[in-house]
Amino acid sequence: MEVGKKRSLEDTSGEAPNKKTKKQWQVPKKNYSSAPSINPGDAGVWATCDMHKEGLCTNELKSFFDEYATSLYGDAIAKDTAIMDQSDVTNNDIEAEINREVQGIRTPSQSPLFTPVKIDVQCVLFFKTREPVEPVSFVQRICADALVNATTRKTRHVKRLTPMTRMGKATEKSLEEVAKAVLAPVFHQDAPSQKFAIRTTIRNHHTMKRDDIIKRVADLVGGRHKVDLTNYDHLIMVDIYRNILGMSVVGSDFEKLKRFNLAELHESAPKSEAP
Repeated sequence: MEVGKKRSLEDTSGEAPNKKTKKQWQVPKKNYSSAPSINPGDAGVWATCDMHKEGLCTNELKSFFDEYATSLYGDAIAKDTAIMDQSDVTNNDIEAEINREVQGIRTPSQSPLFTPVKIDVQCVLFFKTREPVEPVSFVQRICADALVNATTRKTRHVKRLTPMTRMGKATEKSLEEVAKAVLAPVFHQDAPSQKFAIRTTIRNHHTMKRDDIIKRVADLVGGRHKVDLTNYDHLIMVDIYRNILGMSVVGSDFEKLKRFNLAELHESAPKSEAP
């Protein structure tokens, strides 16, 4: 009985004698919390693209935006880089800095000018921006150049660009907070009486209604300014995707610039006649 019992215990151990077990490698978990996100107070640019081309369009726009930013803000970018480099030298411990470089874990001293943020909406992209980039003037310049040089096309999959001066949550409270911040420099602070229109874009959102948004924004503009849907001085843009809200104020050239649709601007170029 003793021998049988011992053999039974050995058999149920689940392992053959002297058999080496394979080493179990642990795969590091992805840290999704570090992925870029849109936060209240951010600024940036919405972009629409061809269906199923979100990845290609993101890479395309990143290079395109960086190129434009260098030409528009070159001096400011160079100044920022010089200041940050000097700060690294004077404030960081030299030995610790060397160790970080050797270990390959040195982090950038500042965020990039354009940070793509993944949005769970088909054919829609978002690029978060930082100073010195000002989204409205940046997009207007891109589209104005495209209008003049329509035959020179540097993007394949990009359709419309929509600048956003300030972002927030898609709630009534946040709408009011964002509107006050965005509208003040244009319509308040002793600004003269102006004509305005409001344009809303809403996708995958069912809480706030279009008419309610327009009425609330118009009230915040103030009674001194008049609504004019065709000959406006300024167009207030309110874009809502899912639970994200953004707002900006653009100029009267919005229609002339094909509503900031790069694809249409390039298509408007006169076709060369065949010989």
